[in-house]
Amino acid sequence: MKELTLQYKIPLPPTTKLVHHKRRNLPQFQATKWRNTRTSVNYSSATAATTSSLGVLELEEGSSGYNMRSKDAGEEEEEEEDAETSSSSTLLSLSVKPDRSMAMLDDYEMEEMDFGPLDPNHRSGYVAVVGRPNVGKSTLSNQMLGQKLSIVTDKPQTTRHRILGICSGTDYQMILYDTPGVIEKKMHKLDSMMMKNVRSATVNADCVVIVVDACRPPQKIEEVLEGVVEIKDKLPTLLVLNKRDLIKPGEIAKKIEWYENFTEVDEVIPVSAKYGQGVDDIKDWILSKLPHGPAYYPKDITSEHPERFFVAEIVREKIFMQYRNEVPYACQVNVVSYKTRPNAKDFIQVEIVVEKNSQKIILIGKEGKALKLLATAARLDIEDFLQKKVFLEIEVKVKENWRQNEGLLKFYGYGGQIQAI
Repeated sequence: MKELTLQYKIPLPPTTKLVHHKRRNLPQFQATKWRNTRTSVNYSSATAATTSSLGVLELEEGSSGYNMRSKDAGEEEEEEEDAETSSSSTLLSLSVKPDRSMAMLDDYEMEEMDFGPLDPNHRSGYVAVVGRPNVGKSTLSNQMLGQKLSIVTDKPQTTRHRILGICSGTDYQMILYDTPGVIEKKMHKLDSMMMKNVRSATVNADCVVIVVDACRPPQKIEEVLEGVVEIKDKLPTLLVLNKRDLIKPGEIAKKIEWYENFTEVDEVIPVSAKYGQGVDDIKDWILSKLPHGPAYYPKDITSEHPERFFVAEIVREKIFMQYRNEVPYACQVNVVSYKTRPNAKDFIQVEIVVEKNSQKIILIGKEGKALKLLATAARLDIEDFLQKKVFLEIEVKVKENWRQNEGLLKFYGYGGQIQAI
């Protein structure tokens, strides 16, 4: 099997690896959940510029490159029609659990999914990781998975999609939903759809992990979740007091006591997700609450998201790290083309969608220098992710008020489904 490992500069344990799960032709079984259409990616940087007859500014420099161009009105109308008429057969659903009943699987499928004799003590289930923006949900999820799947920056509301990460052992499988930060004030349709996905994650979950910032004053769970998320009765709930490394032990003890006395959570665990302190305690608690049953997914994969999803997330992370103010929040990153080339570097075409021409100008920068810097940083991390050299082409275009366009938002994956191809 082909292994894909992310290598980021955060202290993560060198354990699980993200791998391709190459499934052979089998009868349709949970097709929208199991379809694997993962391909490869490409990128590049620039010095020499040429302008084609289509008005595309293309810059190339050996192993990297990008281009910028604006779509005309006709092209934008066609794209919006494509978004509205997108076939569900090209989508992966993140809203429905796959059926883990073994009754419908034959011996070949059992072998393909790595199921041996069923262990009556095996546990598996879904875990919703929720909380306010910028409290460390993604860092915690990455630590529990043993590798970086969710992008992490110091800016709030970096996570937009519900990231599904799979952590498996010989006698367990826990599926983590890393969700966007809970916000009450919704400025755009995008915000409303993100909060709907957070609610959906908790509805599907077998237990909930609520992450709070230990540096902030204690709050009741209803205040933490802003009334956006309601925890089901009797659903196992853990409160994680993150960033314990930033406050004194005496203060930690007082806050643990407050949450134990004034909230209805089952347990409070202080951790430092950044340094991995206390993460094993969280995993032990989760495993004690998951129901007994077989695995939902093959044990050798760590996400059902296709590679192109993570490529887009890497580019978006670099936008958050390089640009300020409103620009990162106005950007949507899509992988338009993703081609494997046996005799050349894999080719990836990425589009960055913004709402205003002024944002496009900022993204590109003077003489394209800002976009070149972005493209270089993204390419290096994409190559680490894919473990191969790629050619990355970046295109910036304007779609006014895309964050208010429900059809486009669903096409971009905010409706609980992501593009599979």
